[in-house]
Amino acid sequence: MGSKMVCANDDCQATTAKDEERAKEFVSTEEQGDSEVIETEEGADFEGKPTATDVTCDKCGHGEAWYTIKQTASADEPPTRFFKCKECGYRWREYN
Repeated sequence: MGSKMVCANDDCQATTAKDEERAKEFVSTEEQGDSEVIETEEGADFEGKPTATDVTCDKCGHGEAWYTIKQTASADEPPTRFFKCKECGYRWREYN
């Protein structure tokens, strides 16, 4: 492993000395499993994922959606839920 951390944003590419404690908070793409990948592609398969019944689709008004959960910010912030309407396929996310 390298001795510095590099920002993944192509416009930034800032670097800083590697901090072992902060580095533990991040998962490298080589270490990620399929269950940790955010499904944002148009053809991503949500079918078979858990179903939420406490949501309403903004597009068609249906009350059920498949969802996945991903920690997109620091660990002290709540995770983000990504939804796909079971009726029309509309996708959205919720930051709790």
